[in-house]
Amino acid sequence: MTIELPVMISFVLYLGIVTVIGIAAFRRTHNIDDYILGGRKLGPVVTALSAGASDMSGWLLLGLPGAIYLAGVREIWIGVGLVLGAWCNWRLVSYRLRLYSQASGNALTLPDYFESRFRDRSRALRVVSASVILLFFTFYTASGLVGGALLFESSFGMDYHLALLIGGTIIVSYTFVGGFLAVSWTDALQAVLMMTALVMAPLLAWQALGGGSAMVDTLQQVNPDSINLFAGMTWLGFVSLMGWGLGYFGQPHILARFMAVNDPMQLVRARRVAMVWMVVVLLGSMLTGLAGMAYFADSPLANPETVFVVLSQQLFNPWIAGLVAAAILSAIMSTIDSQLLVSSSVISEDFYRVFVRPDARPREMLIVSRMAVVLIALLALWIATDRNSRVLDLVSYAWAGFGAAFGPVILLSLYWRSMTASAALWGMVAGSLTVVLWARVSGGIFDVYEIVPGFLLGSMTIITISLLQRQQGGDVLAEFDRVTATTYRP
Repeated sequence: MTIELPVMISFVLYLGIVTVIGIAAFRRTHNIDDYILGGRKLGPVVTALSAGASDMSGWLLLGLPGAIYLAGVREIWIGVGLVLGAWCNWRLVSYRLRLYSQASGNALTLPDYFESRFRDRSRALRVVSASVILLFFTFYTASGLVGGALLFESSFGMDYHLALLIGGTIIVSYTFVGGFLAVSWTDALQAVLMMTALVMAPLLAWQALGGGSAMVDTLQQVNPDSINLFAGMTWLGFVSLMGWGLGYFGQPHILARFMAVNDPMQLVRARRVAMVWMVVVLLGSMLTGLAGMAYFADSPLANPETVFVVLSQQLFNPWIAGLVAAAILSAIMSTIDSQLLVSSSVISEDFYRVFVRPDARPREMLIVSRMAVVLIALLALWIATDRNSRVLDLVSYAWAGFGAAFGPVILLSLYWRSMTASAALWGMVAGSLTVVLWARVSGGIFDVYEIVPGFLLGSMTIITISLLQRQQGGDVLAEFDRVTATTYRP
């Protein structure tokens, strides 16, 4: 049996499930609050799994296995940095952001939170933060579309550009209809599929290669340093890989899950579920990359990022390979849908409602949000037409942009009483500009991943300006005191 039929059937069944979820979410979406944050009704398990799935995306099944396939286990330091960063994000940010976003004007988006938190009447914080979200999410969404097109191309021999169109249409459809609940429910399902595939793949590959010792022998023949955690590692390289963890504090699609949870106290359980899931899938991704290096020792792959796809097609039963392909598609969808939704909420809530139609009715806002989903998707599709764009490169740029622009602002706004609106604004600008400029230079210190200098410079800017210009707003200080008085560290 050829692989195409089982893969196609798996896709159809999977998309049928997604359609049902989208319809169910549509029936529970009655206003703009429901569309953007699901009415703050998420339970802990859905919060945890949907945050994990929207975080990892196609990078987990395409980018990371490809990097390990090329360079060996030293690339897993990205995963270590991510695990530490994710744990700190759940521990330090989730609970306070959930409380503060509701207490401060029932903020539905990060720009809305920033403006309400600092009582910024100039609207500068809202405009700048919304612009940063639209800029970097467009690139981030494009990276997911590239991954989806590569999957369709390798699975069906489909033309790359046709695959882009089909993948984009699928994702936009249920996001357009169901909003936040559809995105969160499908992401939770996708997280289970991703974990299942990443547990199965290394186990079956290990069996096909003749066991662990045979696989290690082959790896050492291909690359003697393949299982050396520090092979060729410089201190700049190590800092760069670990620095990925800093990005968590500023990712709008992940922070939105914290803001949407039903009961803030459930975030303790959500954190535990999320961290277990994350460790399992990262280990599975690493082992898949190593298995691919050994299995394709005599016939290297032209595109390393397809190692998971090709390995599953050659080793697994066609129906299992179909499940794996569906899992990869689900990983890609789980991030794109979240990014499209956050971007659409920025256009509707932070631009349209504020500057165009302040008295817009709920139905009108829903229509604007849905149209914005289509608009952002079309722009991302245009960027993704360059099939040579590497998934990891596109993701790393967007991840750094959000981490440096929003990470310091989020952390300090939740813990520093005297932080000012001007400090937040210029910290945001400093962080994002550092990422954009740093990424254009190479050599020496500039080889450090741009999120590290961006995060540091953004933090220093906030601290310096806040010390020079103390917070004077009594209502701002009183609100901070009220929120922190009820806050504990879950």
